[in-house]
Amino acid sequence: MSMLRPLLALACVTALAGCLSGPAPDPVRAPVTPRAVAPAPKPIRIGLALGGGAAKGFAHIGVIKVLEANGLKPDVVAGTSAGSVVGAMYAGGMDAFALQEHAVALDAASIRDLRLFSGGLVQGQKLQDHVNTQVGNRPIERLGRPFAAVATQLETGKRMVFTRGNVGQAVRASSSIPGVFEAVPIGRYTYVDGGLVSPVPVDAARDLGADLVIAVDISSKAGGTAPGSLLGNVNQSITIMGQRLGALELARADVVIRPNVLDIGAVNFEQKNRAILEGERAAVAAMPQIRARLAQLRAARAPKPKAAPKPVCKPPSKMDKLMGKDCAG
Repeated sequence: MSMLRPLLALACVTALAGCLSGPAPDPVRAPVTPRAVAPAPKPIRIGLALGGGAAKGFAHIGVIKVLEANGLKPDVVAGTSAGSVVGAMYAGGMDAFALQEHAVALDAASIRDLRLFSGGLVQGQKLQDHVNTQVGNRPIERLGRPFAAVATQLETGKRMVFTRGNVGQAVRASSSIPGVFEAVPIGRYTYVDGGLVSPVPVDAARDLGADLVIAVDISSKAGGTAPGSLLGNVNQSITIMGQRLGALELARADVVIRPNVLDIGAVNFEQKNRAILEGERAAVAAMPQIRARLAQLRAARAPKPKAAPKPVCKPPSKMDKLMGKDCAG
């Protein structure tokens, strides 16, 4: 019994020490470094460049209908002449079907105001007021999406791109066909149809920040026959002046859509439904090209996989050199 007491005391002391010391600490773990997340690529900004062509401009509505039906809503819009009319209303918030309803109800008399004392020219004030009414009298910079109307400065022949100010006035200037409309005074200068310098405003759409520009070309082509009316002669003259210049600018577009509307007269509003339909047909035919170009741009913006790190090369020893090795080991 006397021998067991020291052993029992030792056991109690050992147990008590274990209770006081608490549980064994966990092994030290290295801090977890979070993986770097690659930033998402910037979305592709789609630009729409709507060309001039008087009554043929209703085809632009058909193009917009097909783009929206395929989930493509242009981020920026630039327009020349008739293209500026459709473009302003689209930028102002009308979708494709609202544009079509508006087109069906529109007649030439509502936007045409002849002035006999100026030689029978169209003043253009009705067109200006009509466009401003449709966009709620907002200035260009307060429309739903960035918009530009292209006109020609009469005194210098320079291209003028309106991206601020009175929407209707900019559209009126862009649409003022020489010999048909009065020139539009704005500030110190006067302006006429933008088709003289930019029949399809690809560059203006690009300047608004478009990554992909879809151009809609409805301009007439000099086809070897003389027009049979005064307005036809004027349009033919503008076509000849702008044809080569327009071809150079169209080459800078990503996709060019050409609705089959060249036989529609400049003031033939009765053909508006056919023009819309031809716009739809041409846009449907162009969709594979648009999707392919979008895929190219997205692939170019996708984050590139990081290359595997190169192995560290130690200086070779004499034996390594004798064996033909550039690195040790």
